[in-house]
Amino acid sequence: MNKLGIKAVAALIVSAVAAIAAASASPTSAASTEAGRPRPVITDVRTVAAFDSAAGQEPESVSIAQDGSLIVSMLGFLVGKPPELVQVSPSGQQTILVTGPVGDAIGGNVIGRDGTIIYNVVSPDPSRSGVWRLPPYGAAQRITAMPAGQFLNGLTLDSSNRTLYVADSVAGTIWAIPASGGPATEWLVGPALAPSPSGNGIGANGVEYHNGAVWFSNTDQGTLLRVPVTASGAPGPIQLIADNLAGIDDFELLSGRSDVAFVALNFQNKLAVVYPNGRTRIVLDASNGLNSPTDAAISRTQIYITNSGIAAPNNASLQAGEIDIGALFDGDNLAKRITDETTPTWRGTY
Repeated sequence: MNKLGIKAVAALIVSAVAAIAAASASPTSAASTEAGRPRPVITDVRTVAAFDSAAGQEPESVSIAQDGSLIVSMLGFLVGKPPELVQVSPSGQQTILVTGPVGDAIGGNVIGRDGTIIYNVVSPDPSRSGVWRLPPYGAAQRITAMPAGQFLNGLTLDSSNRTLYVADSVAGTIWAIPASGGPATEWLVGPALAPSPSGNGIGANGVEYHNGAVWFSNTDQGTLLRVPVTASGAPGPIQLIADNLAGIDDFELLSGRSDVAFVALNFQNKLAVVYPNGRTRIVLDASNGLNSPTDAAISRTQIYITNSGIAAPNNASLQAGEIDIGALFDGDNLAKRITDETTPTWRGTY
């Protein structure tokens, strides 16, 4: 299995962000309301919390807790600082829940039905590398050990709350892990998950369990894909949803009944909507305050976006905005548009 040192992974991420951000910079806003253009999909964009990227507060993942607060994973290792797991109240107050030693990073996080926070730890130390959980009233503990040097990125929990899926960006693998703890199983591996030979060394990145399938992004390949989970728990055929998503990071689905995805395009400083029929639409960009966005979380029509601030101007933050459902489906002839845009037309299989 391909393994990469933590410092090497950090260097890959920083260099990739700098290169693609420079190539993708756009002086215009995706939310422009010039004559003839549709109204903004996301309105009332505001900063909920500002973070100090120089101190290691580089947001990587965000989940919404049962009390409405936000759980944010901070990488730390990109600037040689300790990682953090931070709780942010709706008013922006920050509470550090977990920290770690310099050299570690905290990747994806997800919240179980009982309020337990589960999160990935990337570490050169084999006694720390793996998947951890923090119960509502208790101490953090590792539930699954993983070899040191793995880049454990996205994390999701299935609808039964029994199985975790972990995206390993360097190994190009999605691991399945019992939510109660135990050994990881190599659930899915193949070219669709692998880093590109000519890319930045970042393959499978974000991962979401949604309506009986595991969705994942591949940063190097710029793709968003879907894999049905069969009755036996094994993966079905990999289905391509969209490509040409340069710098794709993590993503969120609009709701439990919708296959519309909100996708963070980290290296482009953009947030895109990807419809099930493959259409892609930029809805926010740097003019809205995006700065190396990494993830999104949605509650009803409220969307939260994490900005890692890896690239200049290094404005790490948690932003919020309101999704205009009518604008999302272009307003005119709304019923037909919703039908057209939400009918899956998977573009191929691997």
